[in-house]
Amino acid sequence: MPELLRPRALAPGDLVAVAAPSGPLEADALPLLERGADVLTAMGFRVRRAPLTGPGRRRWWAAAGPEEQAREFNRLLRDPEVRAIVAHTGGQATAGWLDLLDLDAVRADPKPVLGCSDVSLLLLALHSRTGLAGLHGDMATYGLGGSWHTAPRTVAGHDTATTLADLYRRVLTDPVKRPGPLPELRGAVPDGPGGRECWRPGRAAGPLVGGLLGRLVTLQATPFALPAERFDGAVLFWEEVERPLSAVWQDLHVLRMSGVLDRIAGMVVGVPHRVTAAGCAGDAPEPSLRQVVLDVLGDRPLPVLGGTEVGHAGPNLPLPLGIRATVDSGARTLSLDEPAVGPSVPRTGAQGD
Repeated sequence: MPELLRPRALAPGDLVAVAAPSGPLEADALPLLERGADVLTAMGFRVRRAPLTGPGRRRWWAAAGPEEQAREFNRLLRDPEVRAIVAHTGGQATAGWLDLLDLDAVRADPKPVLGCSDVSLLLLALHSRTGLAGLHGDMATYGLGGSWHTAPRTVAGHDTATTLADLYRRVLTDPVKRPGPLPELRGAVPDGPGGRECWRPGRAAGPLVGGLLGRLVTLQATPFALPAERFDGAVLFWEEVERPLSAVWQDLHVLRMSGVLDRIAGMVVGVPHRVTAAGCAGDAPEPSLRQVVLDVLGDRPLPVLGGTEVGHAGPNLPLPLGIRATVDSGARTLSLDEPAVGPSVPRTGAQGD
């Protein structure tokens, strides 16, 4: 099993590439993408959009065919001027080119890769094969350019976009200080999204592993499957979108039968988005996500923090794979206990954008 590979820390003025490893840019989403790029610029980075983020680039449900998507992503991995890669959106396409990844380029020059949703499949595959601590977090179009600006103020009353920009900047640039407790984003207004919930009390510390639940389960059927040891003592985080609760229940049982739920130390569940109880028979009461999770866990004494800021329902906290975190579900807290990045390497001769 590869050891943890921290990406190199970003520095002010470094070049961040916005890429399309999954879905295309929808015509009406261009202003969101441009605003997302502006957010990265305001954080102190230079930004370059990869060609496949251009309007009109599409093949079926993807920004391009698998070979073309892999070529573009691998070029970004090999380009010494590019210091981080941010996905612009998710979709349904990442699985088509995982086997074309240049893993040696990742090992030679580890750089932060950011994304969620379908892109969590890419992050998990890179973590499995190289140990890279990819950053499960918001993407450029619908995150940095979208939900960051429409979410209510944080529970502490601060502007969400400002809070997240400061947090992401610290996570990406500081190889020394641990980020510490992650801010609670939701639940700030009476009729807004709910806040974190203690579904089972307890406290656990361990490396983070997770992503979109269905993609995690899918990955385990491929050569990029996470080794069983990756789950030992881990804090498993997951979210789901646009699937029935019965499918979530089945996926969790797959993790149970494969032994994952007996290896982890704690669980963090994101806010579900368009996850319904469709399929319940007759007049049977519809279960909640909390009931489904606890039903599958049985008597396992795992702390479970629900309603966490992970997923499609709003802004995402940055959660680096493999980095140690502490979850205290009774206190409704989640903390990053060590830096997500390693020391940067001095570079010379960088060209202007």
